[in-house]
Amino acid sequence: MRGAMKPSIVHCLKLLMLLALGGVTMHVPDEDDVVASLGALRLDGHFSFDDAHAAARDFGNRCSLLPAAVLHPGSVSDVAATVRRVFQLGRSSPLTVAARGHGHSLLGQSQAAGGIVVKMESLAAAAARAVRVHGGASPHVDAPGGELWINVLHETLKHGLAPRSWTDYLHLTVGGTLSNAGVSGQAFRHGPQVSNVNQLEIVTGRGEVVTCSHEVNSDLFYAALGGLGQFGIITRARIALEPAPKMVRWIRVLYSDFETFTEDQEKLIASEKTFDYIEGFVIINRTGILNNWRTSFKPQDPVQASQFQSDGRVLYCLELTMNFNHDEADIMEQVS
Repeated sequence: MRGAMKPSIVHCLKLLMLLALGGVTMHVPDEDDVVASLGALRLDGHFSFDDAHAAARDFGNRCSLLPAAVLHPGSVSDVAATVRRVFQLGRSSPLTVAARGHGHSLLGQSQAAGGIVVKMESLAAAAARAVRVHGGASPHVDAPGGELWINVLHETLKHGLAPRSWTDYLHLTVGGTLSNAGVSGQAFRHGPQVSNVNQLEIVTGRGEVVTCSHEVNSDLFYAALGGLGQFGIITRARIALEPAPKMVRWIRVLYSDFETFTEDQEKLIASEKTFDYIEGFVIINRTGILNNWRTSFKPQDPVQASQFQSDGRVLYCLELTMNFNHDEADIMEQVS
């Protein structure tokens, strides 16, 4: 019959009328049922529930969001399968996913309220995800996203190499710092850690495993670096290396005047011949913290002078290092 509506349209209209009259109740999957359905996934690792409270805390101590489960992945496929299943559940599902490295987030970025926290350090422990160092003209290291930087350093030093840019604290995961920026005293010379990455392996929000770089899938590559985990989970990174220094001269200089402190820092950063590491920070001399810095200052250094003995006083510090070889040790004192 000409002009008759198609059956699918008729059915849709009937459904809308029933909804309007309250005759149909939409079913939203129960959270426990959804989590239980994840148990059907065939994984190399496993889900756990007894460590959910630990996954609800981070370094910031400002948020505490209890997850429904913690995934201990035994492979990247575990991460991809879990994310893919959550994506397939659709918007009606209460589940979200968050990657957790060493838990040094500040505002709950590694937490998932009622969702799934992926323990990335479990992935790093898998033998197939070991740290691999490559020499040659463009040396680099392939490291799992859940590996600690201190372990990456130990492995690269065996080959006389080291990453060009660091964070101040090395007990952080590769994926964790690359999801932020990774800033330290080498950033003025080499840029932050995100500027020294050649390639990433990422599990996207659809559960796809994608390799990206400056040339391949570049939009995803640049979005994930510093993206706070909102564009995918970094499961592996290829990081540029350079020859590791044989020796390092380490200096800390204290200031009580902020203007002098910043002027000196800017001058050192702008100088052509300067230190290899330059970082400034603010401290408060609480409970004699300055006199307890291990090997930082000698008894005859100015830290013992009266102007630095006022407990609670705000002070400013420049931390500097200069790399050198063994045969330069005699002149290093004059150079620095």
